[in-house]
Amino acid sequence: MSEFKILEIKQSVFDDNNEQAKLLRESLKKEKTFLLNLMSSPGSGKTTTLKQTIKALKEELSIGIMEADIDSDVDAQTISETGAKVIQLHTGGMCHLDAEMTKQGLEGLGTEGIDLAILENVGNLVCPAEFDTGASKNAMILSVPEGDDKPLKYPLMFSIVDVLLINKIDAIDYFDFDLKKCEERAKKLNPDIKVIPISAKTGEGIEEWADWLRKEVQSWKEDDSDK
Repeated sequence: MSEFKILEIKQSVFDDNNEQAKLLRESLKKEKTFLLNLMSSPGSGKTTTLKQTIKALKEELSIGIMEADIDSDVDAQTISETGAKVIQLHTGGMCHLDAEMTKQGLEGLGTEGIDLAILENVGNLVCPAEFDTGASKNAMILSVPEGDDKPLKYPLMFSIVDVLLINKIDAIDYFDFDLKKCEERAKKLNPDIKVIPISAKTGEGIEEWADWLRKEVQSWKEDDSDK
């Protein structure tokens, strides 16, 4: 049998990305720009939640949005109507963003004077969870119609996020969704996760979410230690 070489590419790719993510965080720290990586499945309500978030914070913070998609500018057009600074990122078929792609997006957006930059990552619960984008914090949206069993099916995603927004609670009576059970499953994977039930449609819970962001942005600006 012929001998052949085996290269463990996956580990080296992740190691390189993690180093780039660390450098990006340090750069954002110096610029005092807080970067939020927002992830979810398609149809969970990311863009509508972003609109509500911008509405709640635009008088206090300078906000920039990066809309990532495989090939579309629909979300960027929607967000542009809010008055927030926005840029569309096309991933060329890739189902996630890594640190280098995020860096390119930030350069295109321009972070000067931006207090809060939000990356709306590509919609899925698998690939985005595997790559550190260099974000200050990670958040995800789970919508009620998706079911309360998603922490069991996508454990990595729930284990790496700082905040879980459970969206579409205005429709909870129409679906077999146990809010308490979902929270328990998420916290079993990630004891420090903050769970905030919201309705991007009615605005319920948005103020609690906005308040969390306010505090995190302020802390990011005031804390001079490395993140």
